Amino acid sequence: MKTHLLGAVAACALGLAACATTADRAADAAALADEAAADAAAAAGEAAAPAVGEQPATAEGATAFIAGAETELAKISEYQQRVAWTRATNITFDTMWLEAKINAQVTELQVQLANEAARFNDVEVPADVRRKLNLLRLGIVLPAPNRPGAAAELAEITTRLDSTYSTGKFEFKGKEITLDDANVLIAESRDPAETKALYEGWRTISPVMKPDYARMVEIANEGSRELGFADTGAMWRAGYDMPPDDFAKETDRLWEQVKPFYVNLHCYVRARLNAKYGDAVQPKTGPIRADLLGNMWSQQWGNIYDVVAPATGGQSSYDLTKLLTDADYDATKMVQTGEGFYKSLGLAPLPQTFWERSQIVRPRDREVVCHASAWDVDNLEDVRIKMCTQVNADDFYTVHHELGHNYYQRAYKDQPMLFRNGANDGFHEAIGDFIGLSALTPTYLNQIGLLKTTPGADEDIPFLLKMALDKIAFLPFGLMVDRWRWGVFSGETTPDQYNAAWNADMLKYQGLVAPGPRPADAFDPGAKYHVPAAVPYTRYFLAAIYQFQFQRAACKMEGWTGPLHRCSTYGNTEVGQRFNAMLEMGQSKPWPEAMQAFTGETGNDATAIIDYFAPLNAWLTEQNRGKDCGWSET
Repeated sequence: MKTHLLGAVAACALGLAACATTADRAADAAALADEAAADAAAAAGEAAAPAVGEQPATAEGATAFIAGAETELAKISEYQQRVAWTRATNITFDTMWLEAKINAQVTELQVQLANEAARFNDVEVPADVRRKLNLLRLGIVLPAPNRPGAAAELAEITTRLDSTYSTGKFEFKGKEITLDDANVLIAESRDPAETKALYEGWRTISPVMKPDYARMVEIANEGSRELGFADTGAMWRAGYDMPPDDFAKETDRLWEQVKPFYVNLHCYVRARLNAKYGDAVQPKTGPIRADLLGNMWSQQWGNIYDVVAPATGGQSSYDLTKLLTDADYDATKMVQTGEGFYKSLGLAPLPQTFWERSQIVRPRDREVVCHASAWDVDNLEDVRIKMCTQVNADDFYTVHHELGHNYYQRAYKDQPMLFRNGANDGFHEAIGDFIGLSALTPTYLNQIGLLKTTPGADEDIPFLLKMALDKIAFLPFGLMVDRWRWGVFSGETTPDQYNAAWNADMLKYQGLVAPGPRPADAFDPGAKYHVPAAVPYTRYFLAAIYQFQFQRAACKMEGWTGPLHRCSTYGNTEVGQRFNAMLEMGQSKPWPEAMQAFTGETGNDATAIIDYFAPLNAWLTEQNRGKDCGWSET
C-alpha cells in the first residue's frame, strides 16, 4: 500500500539541465512543480475520492465498513503507486500533475475513512476489526483536514517539495553538480576547504522550501487534530502499539543504552581528525566538524576509514568494491546476488516482472528520483526496486537492504489490505538491514565466491571499526531527525527557529557542528531527503536496533558459537522458515508478537549492538585512555 523510501547508504538526486544560478534553479523547479500541482489540485476537486457507504454503529456495521474501506483502498492504492512510479522514474510537468492529483484523492479518502472509523470507537468489535479501525487513523503520514481544498493544497505542496529536492543542483568550482556528484566528492576529498564548500553548497537548494514546509506543517497539524491527536508528531508516535509519550520515552531508553559506545567512537574519530587536520580545523576537544566525516549529512562515517584506521594493523586484506569489479559484476548481477541470499533461506525467487519493471540503473534520457526505494505496486506480486545502482560496496549492501522490503511485501500479500505492512515501520527497514549484516561479512563473501579465503581474527578490529563508522555513527542521526520534527509539529520550534533548532539537535545528539556560520535564510533540514518528502525517520533508528536483535537470534538459532560479527545466515533454511513466519504476519499483530515469532523476545533491546561490537568497544576504550571524551550539548 505504501512506497517505502529508504535510508540507503547513499542517496542520489538529479537536476534540470539548463539552469544558471542556484536561485534560478530553485525557482524553476518550484515553478514547474507549482504549476503542475496547482492544475492537478483543481482537477482533483472535480474528481472527489470515492466514498464508503455509511454503516450503522454496531459490530456488524464496523465489520462491513472495514470490508468496504479495504476494497476502496486496494483499488486506489494500486493506481496511486503506478502514478507515483511514473513520476519517480520520469520527472516532468505532466507526471508531477498526475501525482499531485491522485495524492489529493488518496488523502481525502484516507481522512474520510479515518473520521468514519471514529464512529465505532465505543462499539465492541472483534480484535482484528478494532486493530484495522485504529490503523485507518494511523496510516496517514500527513492528514489533511476535512474541508474543501485542503487535501489538494497539501498534495500540491508535497509534490513541489519532493521535486525541488530531486532536481537540486549547485555550483562547485565553476561547474554545476548534482547530489550524486557531491556525494562522491565529499566522500573522497581530504581538503577541508572543499568539504566545507560541498557541505554548504548542497544546502543552498533548500531555503526555497521553507515557506512550503511551514505551510505543510500547518495543514497536517489541522488534519491530525481532527483525528484526535495533539499534532502530527503525536500521531506518528502513536503507531507503535503504545501511547505516544511512552514511545518517546522508549526511544530515549534505547539511546541511553548505546550512547556510551557512540561517545567512545566519537572520541576516537575526533582524535584522528585532529591528528590529520590540526587544531585550527578540528580541535582536540568538543564537537566534530560535520563536513570532515565523508557524508553529506554526517550520518555515516565509513568513507573516512583511511583517516581513522588503526595506526597498526588497520588495513583489510580485501576491498569489496575491487572484488566486485574484478569479478565483472554489473548492476544487474549485484541485484541477482542479493536475490540469491533470500533464495538461500528457502524464499521464492522474485517474479519475472521484477526484472522487467525495476529501475536498476540511472536512465540517461530523463530526470528520475535516484534515492533508493522498494515498491509494492499492486499489493500482490508487482514488486520492484528503484535505484541508480553503481558497482561498489555501498550499493552491494543497499541492494540486499532494498530486497528485504520486497520480500517482506510478498510475504504479507495474503493478509487483509490493512495488514499489508510491516509490524511497525522500523521492522520494514530492519529486515534488509539484518540481511545486510551477513552480506558484509567475509564469511558470506567467501560463501558466494567473491573472497577466496576468510581473514583471521587480526582483521576483526578493522572490520568492526568500518561497521561502527556506519552503524553506530548513524544512531543519533536516526533519532534527531524526528526529534526536530516533533518539536516543529508541536509548535515548540517555530519557522524562524527551524535552522537553529536543527543545528542545536545536531550538537546535542551527534556532537557535531557545521563547518561555518549558517546564513540567516538557511533551511538545512530541507537538504535531507526525508524532511521535504515527509518520510518519518525514527523507523531507521529502530531498524538500527532491531537488525542486531535479529542477527543475534538468527545466529543463536543456527548454533553459531563464534563472534557475532562473523556469523552469516546465508543458506540456513531453518532461519529462513522462522524469518518468513514473522514476515507473513505483516501488521496483523502488535509488533512485540512479530518480534517474538522470530527472536523469542518481546521488547526492544539494544544490548545486541553491544554484544556485536564488544571487541571494538574494548579497543576504543584503550585508545581513548587519557582523552577528554564527550562535548557540551549547548
